[in-house]
Amino acid sequence: MKKFHYSWIILAVTFFSIIVAGIIRSSSGVFIDPFELEFGWSRPAISFAFAVSLFLYGFSGPFMAAFVEVFGLKRMMLYSMLTLSSGLALTFVMQTQWQLILIWGVMIGVGSGLFLTVLSTQIANRWFVKQRGLAVGILTASTATGQLILLPVLATIIDHYSWRYATGLIFILSLLILILILLFMKDFPQDKGLLPYGQENNDQSAAQPTIKQNPFKLALGTLMEGLRLKEFWLLAGSFFICGLSTSGLIGTHFISYCIGFGIPVVTAAAMLSFMGVFDLVGTTLSGWLSDRIDNRWLLFWYYALRGISLLFLPFALAQGSYVWLVIFSIFYGLDWIATVPPTIGLARREFGLKKSTLMYGWIMAAHQVGAGVAAFGGGVIFKVFGSYQWAFILAGSMCVLASLFVIMLKKHQPKLEEI
Repeated sequence: MKKFHYSWIILAVTFFSIIVAGIIRSSSGVFIDPFELEFGWSRPAISFAFAVSLFLYGFSGPFMAAFVEVFGLKRMMLYSMLTLSSGLALTFVMQTQWQLILIWGVMIGVGSGLFLTVLSTQIANRWFVKQRGLAVGILTASTATGQLILLPVLATIIDHYSWRYATGLIFILSLLILILILLFMKDFPQDKGLLPYGQENNDQSAAQPTIKQNPFKLALGTLMEGLRLKEFWLLAGSFFICGLSTSGLIGTHFISYCIGFGIPVVTAAAMLSFMGVFDLVGTTLSGWLSDRIDNRWLLFWYYALRGISLLFLPFALAQGSYVWLVIFSIFYGLDWIATVPPTIGLARREFGLKKSTLMYGWIMAAHQVGAGVAAFGGGVIFKVFGSYQWAFILAGSMCVLASLFVIMLKKHQPKLEEI
């Protein structure tokens, strides 16, 4: 019987780390009303702090990747989780709006940046040769898993007790993750005297020492290099549309869109959670497929089918039947974050194993810009037209454009990477 490879321990620790980081960052939504009631802050002021968090979480990714190269993976995971834990602890004593912005805008945003952007790529590149795509799929799916499992729990605790108890729960979870990282995390397989999973020869290329270079210069230099490449623009452009059509539009406006058709808020929220269940399945399956199928065609069909589903949603809501809404939730949920594993696979192929994490960090930043555009633009469209219909039609049409972007890349053969 073959010895159990330590890479799966690393995968498990990272999986739970991303779950906790994801729930901490996404829990901001359930704290809006409690903060408004207790502190008397306006909703725009509270929302601004959470918007700062979204911005920093997206744009800190490439810099976090550079910090990992300079200071090491385990150390940066510890620093990032400690930043999240400190932010949660300071929440208990905050009293002013500037403290809210500092804690929930800056600390939570920067602290979650590593876990929710480039960590999946770092783990897959360092610890796996075979099953890289599957590893990315599992880790990417963990983001939605955390929100699915714990957000309803936090909302229930706040409703029955206090926001302080809910904050206390995720604070304890962050401390447990700190202990797990401290005890079990390693930078490279060679730290355990191993080769990456699936590697048969002693090629040391995956175990480069930390780089003695300014991390900001490293991140910005990578961006300048990427801006000169057509492949970077195609991947960043498609991921901009990915963010626009998922967390920006559906994540921000889906519940409000449903309410406009007379659907109760609890039911709409349940549909969003339902999408999360199928996202876990779809993204994990996408990771498995990205090891075996041309990643361009995976992305082509993901974006095309997502576009069709977004164009279908106004029809589903107009029918006044929950059956059509459930069909949309299943179909769309399977595709929500399924784009991530093949996008990472293409970044690795186009830019090389060593540069792919930093490049993907900037591609992910484009994703967050798209999310911000849709979150703001959806509200503007609703104000102008009195409906979200055109927002979903435009997003669906842009997904078709994204499918054309990715197919313009040269043919991708994932099996050739397993060397």
